[in-house]
Amino acid sequence: MATNSTDTTGEDTEVTTESFDRAWWKEAVVYQIYPWSFNDSDGDGVGDIQGIIEKLDYLDDLGVDVVWLNPVYESPQIDNGYDIADYQAIHEEFGTIEDWEALLEGLHARDMKLIMDLVVNHTSSAHEWFVESRANPDGEYGDYYIWVDGDPDEYPNNWESFFGGPAWTYDEQREAWYLHLFHSEQPDLNWENPDLREDVYEMMNWWLEKGIDGFRLDVINLISKPDDLPDGDPDSDLWTGGGHYINGPNIFKHLGEMHDRTFSNYDTMTVGEMATVDVAEARDYTGVNGPLDMVFNFDHLRLDFGPEGRWDVGEWSLVELKETLGEWQTGLLSEGWPSVFFENHDQPRSVSRFCEDDRYHREAATLLATVLLTLRGTPYIYQGEELGMTNTSFESLSEVRDVDTIQNVREEMDRRGIETYEEFRDVVEYRSRDNARTPMQWDASEHAGFTDGEPWMPTNDNYEQLNVEEERTDPDSVWHYYRELIDLRHERNVLVYGDYKDQLPDDEAVWAYTRWSGEENLLVVCNFAAEPIQRPNPVDATGTLITSNYDDAPVDLGPLELRPYEARVYDLQ
Repeated sequence: MATNSTDTTGEDTEVTTESFDRAWWKEAVVYQIYPWSFNDSDGDGVGDIQGIIEKLDYLDDLGVDVVWLNPVYESPQIDNGYDIADYQAIHEEFGTIEDWEALLEGLHARDMKLIMDLVVNHTSSAHEWFVESRANPDGEYGDYYIWVDGDPDEYPNNWESFFGGPAWTYDEQREAWYLHLFHSEQPDLNWENPDLREDVYEMMNWWLEKGIDGFRLDVINLISKPDDLPDGDPDSDLWTGGGHYINGPNIFKHLGEMHDRTFSNYDTMTVGEMATVDVAEARDYTGVNGPLDMVFNFDHLRLDFGPEGRWDVGEWSLVELKETLGEWQTGLLSEGWPSVFFENHDQPRSVSRFCEDDRYHREAATLLATVLLTLRGTPYIYQGEELGMTNTSFESLSEVRDVDTIQNVREEMDRRGIETYEEFRDVVEYRSRDNARTPMQWDASEHAGFTDGEPWMPTNDNYEQLNVEEERTDPDSVWHYYRELIDLRHERNVLVYGDYKDQLPDDEAVWAYTRWSGEENLLVVCNFAAEPIQRPNPVDATGTLITSNYDDAPVDLGPLELRPYEARVYDLQ
């Protein structure tokens, strides 16, 4: 039942969060594992499931509750596993289904849970469904994908692929066009076909019966396309055509059916990756009658897009960041639930993106950790983020492994008349998804202790100074600060369910916000500037320091004298 409390502005406020139902996935801290790059147990240069098993005690020591595992299904690996050829088999380089079962058992034995990354907007073109669909249009799988008959020299519409270029490929075997919103070897499934939906639900229930604890659903709000496939507006759509298929016409019908047929029958956690979604739509997806528990939105990760879009680097401001994330903090207060993240396998490293990653590396990485683990919502830590891993360097485009980067960069260079990679290198090194995919840095030995062989992609040059072994022996390291904050989040109910208020919304350097619930009141103060900042006490209250990323921060709350990237958390009285 809701109770009245007084926030730090002195106004009586209805604390509606008291009426929220408790749930394990709201109180959990999630750790994302990208299997290609986490730990290689057999020396072939590619991470694998046995490598993850070897590091389960590491995850347990860090204190995380849930592992989100990127795709390990059988795949040609055109898009590093997001092109699935068999949903119920494990890719050979990662191991076997027995290895996977041992991983699940090891996690559950340590009171950790496992959510699987699932891609059902598209499959690999090597999937049996597509092989049969292109070969036999009138057969069982003939309508499992989106096919359009027509002139092989004229695209069905002007929709663009997220990876650059048209979203259509003409298939000579079937003599028809098929839709692929991503790579040409990732054909989109036809969710208007009830037989396709039944097969997907059967597969999902197979995994749930094996004991997994939920799903991260890849680009899930793209699955519904309009029957007439109209042209998109190049001037208004973020991706041409996206206005028709992002949150498409039958999206809630399909996800509602999925919910009822699969995860509603289990104690699961579900999070949907959304290409674009606003707060009002998120309430529909995650509210009381919504089909999902959480969604990922990327509003805050588009603030640094330049005039040319994603493959251009623009200026961002702290005011914009606070406003963007704050909207999700308050907008999902009475209905829905936020996810909180700065990194994943599709994003560059946050310490390089939002802060100075050299002069104040530790301070910057721990500042971001403070925000991540004290905002309202379920926090997601990407592998290596707990070390403050940074962006890397690519001397040529041939060193890039990511198909998304390669295709988009080539198209952008051609479109803008850029002749040499060197002219575009800064953008690639700032934006490429490969920044997050360099091998995990375990120690200072060759290849950062990731593999005894030749790694599938080079390690970051800074691994000798920045690695797990070094940070675990240093009590003042980024790693230990993450563990301290994870423990604090587990101990303090207010950090999970409490309200949020930005106390300095227009401040261009300092993010100061309160979290309160019942009798608990906290103040979080973060200086995002690389120089000292002075501010008056942002709240009409006294307080006692709980934690800071500087070991000599003032114990009592008063006027603020903040050092570069300093972060503090206070108990308010």
